[in-house]
Amino acid sequence: MDTYRHKGLRKKLVETIRAKGIKDEAVLRAIETVPRHLFMDSSFVEFAYRDSAFPIAAGQTISQPYTVAYQTELLCVKPGEKVLEIGTGSGYQACVLCEMGAKVFSIERQKLLFDQTKKLLQSIGYTPKLFFGDGYAGQPAFAPFHKILITAAAPEIPAKLLEQLKPGGYMVIPRNSDNGDYQIMMRITKKTDGTLDVEEFDKFCFVPMLQNKSFEGFEER
Repeated sequence: MDTYRHKGLRKKLVETIRAKGIKDEAVLRAIETVPRHLFMDSSFVEFAYRDSAFPIAAGQTISQPYTVAYQTELLCVKPGEKVLEIGTGSGYQACVLCEMGAKVFSIERQKLLFDQTKKLLQSIGYTPKLFFGDGYAGQPAFAPFHKILITAAAPEIPAKLLEQLKPGGYMVIPRNSDNGDYQIMMRITKKTDGTLDVEEFDKFCFVPMLQNKSFEGFEER
């Protein structure tokens, strides 16, 4: 259930992340719309609208709302664009992208999370295409994508994902620092001639993106 109280708490959350520097009004509207408390166990609903990450199943976290907004703002999403998300997690980020009018394709490597999130999103009316599998491989059958968003710490920029990025498109990725203690948020623009323009932004901390994770084959929702 999404109550007036929840909506009021989301307004306060938006004020918080706006004060931290998020300017894209479409991103802020999406954060204000998506009921974050539904992505967390009901016993932790009081924590849902704090600007902080929180543990979920399979040793993962639901990202801090500011981090979600930050990555989404860098992505410069336009309605109708195809966006590939690597790391579905709770599904919260995918739903923010859906609220912005994106056609979302999202891959999750943890089977427990995949099953839980698939069921949740069906129940609350969001319809991204969900896949269980290896994020490093992307989704070539649906490529090219206008935008690619990676929501886990990456030791490298995955070449297969760059191949699936449309010329003129953006990839936003938290790349490991040299010592691996934190990630540097990067935006990679694939130019029309195939060369890459790399921009570096702020430091963040993400759970790791694992390569060659075993899985039971791709499954689309």
